[in-house]
Amino acid sequence: MNAPSPDPTVVLPRPAVPVDPQVFGRPIVLKFGGSSVADADRMRQVADRVCAVLPTPALVVLSATAGTTDALLDLARAAANGDAARAHALRDAIVARHRTLDACLQDESNPLLEAALASLDRSVDAALTRALPPLAQADALAAHGERLSTACFTALLRKRGVATTPIDARELVTTDDAFGNARPDRAMLARRAVERLAAPLTNGEVLVTEGFVGATADGRTTTLGRGGSDYSAALFGAALGAREVQIWTDVEGVHSADPRVVPDARPIELLSFAEAAELAAFGAKVLHPATIQPAVEANVPVTVRHTLRPDGRFTTITGRIAEQRAVTAVASRSPITVLTITSSRMLAQAGFLARLFDVFARHRVSVDVVATAEVAVSLTVDADVGIEALARELAEFAHVQVVRDRALDALIGERLRRSRTVAPRVLESLADFDVELLTFGANDSNLSLIVPRAVEHHVVRRLHASFFETPALAGRRDR
Repeated sequence: MNAPSPDPTVVLPRPAVPVDPQVFGRPIVLKFGGSSVADADRMRQVADRVCAVLPTPALVVLSATAGTTDALLDLARAAANGDAARAHALRDAIVARHRTLDACLQDESNPLLEAALASLDRSVDAALTRALPPLAQADALAAHGERLSTACFTALLRKRGVATTPIDARELVTTDDAFGNARPDRAMLARRAVERLAAPLTNGEVLVTEGFVGATADGRTTTLGRGGSDYSAALFGAALGAREVQIWTDVEGVHSADPRVVPDARPIELLSFAEAAELAAFGAKVLHPATIQPAVEANVPVTVRHTLRPDGRFTTITGRIAEQRAVTAVASRSPITVLTITSSRMLAQAGFLARLFDVFARHRVSVDVVATAEVAVSLTVDADVGIEALARELAEFAHVQVVRDRALDALIGERLRRSRTVAPRVLESLADFDVELLTFGANDSNLSLIVPRAVEHHVVRRLHASFFETPALAGRRDR
């Protein structure tokens, strides 16, 4: 599957400095996304969530307010194109929005916000003079979204009488210089966490810091890529030996299917790291496991919770689960394209698949599902991938069939291949559908089906009925 940053195939190194739970008092890390801090009312609700965990030591990780990062990146593009008028207009809108937000939260001057706004002005001026390379300049601007939201939120907590210390993430999260997708130094973070965070946490202070943001060893601001705030929360959770990393968002945990497709989908109480990986690859609204891998490696549980429903159901993601279940969820992704490559040269010949996948690699086309026969290989790619040039090169040594407008449906679970009942039940429940390909994944967590896109959601509902609902529902026709 195409993997969001950071690459989930990379096993991140464990911190070189062991975590002593006594140093930090087993804090809770609470991360809030952009929708959770979108306006003053939402920020007050976030403050309620933070106050509810006290007196447990707490580190709060915030995203930028909804839409702010996009506006800052637009500003960076305008500046790079020399469009000073648009850059200043975007800057003015961002400033006005956060001044209004802060005024709604408190009636005093906010030095933290003024400092962040002054820094934004300097970054805009630098961008217009092209003082930094484009990617470095984009990071320097984009990081201000989190700096502005943390400035407003810190003032709100202090107004409520909560002892609160703002922590500049750039002073803790040292990264390489891969701007836009920087890699953190986890050993350095572990050492700096002891130096900077131990004392205020043990003194009962709430710490507030930015997600998504880091800095190179020489002080240049970086960002951690897509899912960066979740990644920051997991990094801090691992470094602190946290009792839990709470990801507060706009969903009540992870469900057994997309509730928009299956209204009867139910929240999943426990989800393994492997299951989360499969669900994320299918576009489910779940944390991508690459972003929470540091916490999972450190045996820190990660929970997905709904900011507006704090007493509602939630999902806990752990390394593995003990439940003896075969199927955890049903997922789907579309549109996809299926390529079938046929050649008699495959028969008893070594090296054919190597040649085949070399073509895909050179054309930078990522492959999802692969199924082989004696003289044919079928594989799937995303529909938006330009495959014309790739297909022409493949046609030089094989026959190529391209079938578009297909969907990839899947059962997700920890023990799919070890179950004797899953595959027969799938075949029985989908007997009247045109299933073009059925294959188990390389691990026990995925059974994938290729179907025409027109029946994608019908198949999802049928599978969900068969594995999660009553026998009467399992046999119904829904198309």
